[in-house]
Amino acid sequence: MKLPKEFYTRPDVVEVSRDLLGKFLYSNIDGVLTGGMIVETEAYCGENDKACHAHLGRRTKRTEIMYQEGGVTYTYLIYGMYTLFNIITNVSGRADAVLVRAIEPTEGLKEMQLRRNLPKIQPNLTAGPGLLTQALGITTKHYGENLSGNLIWLEDQGIVIPETEILESPRVGIAYAEEHALLAWRFRVKENPWTSKAK
Repeated sequence: MKLPKEFYTRPDVVEVSRDLLGKFLYSNIDGVLTGGMIVETEAYCGENDKACHAHLGRRTKRTEIMYQEGGVTYTYLIYGMYTLFNIITNVSGRADAVLVRAIEPTEGLKEMQLRRNLPKIQPNLTAGPGLLTQALGITTKHYGENLSGNLIWLEDQGIVIPETEILESPRVGIAYAEEHALLAWRFRVKENPWTSKAK
């Protein structure tokens, strides 16, 4: 079952980020279905998070989508080569987002392997935010995509990750965020081989 709009528009982005563990992310790009179970996320809160692109109400051409109602995609390029896939949450105007950092692949593995140009199926197929987008065929062209559509969507397949199986730690690559860099807003499924390496 596709996640309903109400899942994304809840007010607590940290809660949404945790709840996305165990949900399934799918893409149907060029008629090829690929996807897997989300095993790692990071929360970003527009209102009071120095690590968030929309901190202090910052609005640019890139961040404008963050101010929409939850349930749409925010994709952007880093290092000139990797697309990162984020899910906008909360009501319009709040600019909260969840970065999906890793999935455990379950659908279309051969196609993902081809897209990633890997000799075999291995964790770096989708264990990292820039790797999973390559595997799923997600690019900056998918900026603003509605997650209720049939191109990129999320499903609840009844898997619940117990609290004892969720690792909390600081987010990756945000040293500039000062004290907010210490917030334990990165969530991983404990001992899952498909999560990105701990920092």
